[in-house]
Amino acid sequence: MNIVHKAGNTHRNADGLCRWELANTPDNPAYVPLEEEPQIPIEGINIADIGTLFLEEVRESYKQDKNCHISTSLVDRDLKNTSLVNSLDEVLNNSYSEGKFQFLMG
Repeated sequence: MNIVHKAGNTHRNADGLCRWELANTPDNPAYVPLEEEPQIPIEGINIADIGTLFLEEVRESYKQDKNCHISTSLVDRDLKNTSLVNSLDEVLNNSYSEGKFQFLMG
């Protein structure tokens, strides 16, 4: 490839592809400071004190649902108790065997 100099005003406008990229630092004449996101201070922390009556209602709802009762029994006692695991519904039994189970409130 040969580069040929062409004098005159026609070819003095170089496009962005023919120049090396310059770092955006204060040394660069085209430096543009990046805008930082404003730091938002934490104004407070909210801690909820859930009453014992609510927690008792949650415990009772777990006892009324067969699968929840078995799952909480597994967590409270022995996680490897095969008779308890086998008494779960098939879908929950498979999920529990894969290590995927959760307790839902409500």
